[in-house]
Amino acid sequence: MSSTGTGTADTDTTGAAATVPPGLGEMRLPTWFFGFEGVLAGAFDLLRAFPSAWPALVVLVAANITVSLTLLRKRLRLARLLWRGKGTRKVALALVALRVGSHVLLGALGLAVASTLGHVLFAVVMAALTVVLLAYVQRTALTALVAAGKVTA
Repeated sequence: MSSTGTGTADTDTTGAAATVPPGLGEMRLPTWFFGFEGVLAGAFDLLRAFPSAWPALVVLVAANITVSLTLLRKRLRLARLLWRGKGTRKVALALVALRVGSHVLLGALGLAVASTLGHVLFAVVMAALTVVLLAYVQRTALTALVAAGKVTA
């Protein structure tokens, strides 16, 4: 079949509709989502500082899941790609190792975090590290997707 040049910009050689890769803005996770993840990263120390806050954290986890499955539905592809990537797994393992290692090290030195203020400060540091590292991994993954042509700049 030969084409007359009208209306063929959206079809490929087989006649199927060509799919346009999503834009960078469509794939990027919103900033507030990193806030969710940061609070969840500091949850252990927040619960140690404020044991009665567990219902609020349960609501936050439920809200995080709900938002992820509804408002961020288009971005789930990026989330899957991020979790499959070695960089994200390294970040997650590094954060767990940092948390456990720092608590063990401080305990061995006789400086175990026992006060409310200490746990709150620890939660803030873990949340900040999580947000920074997740933003870095997202930027790296999106750069790789643009280079591979799976996302348009």
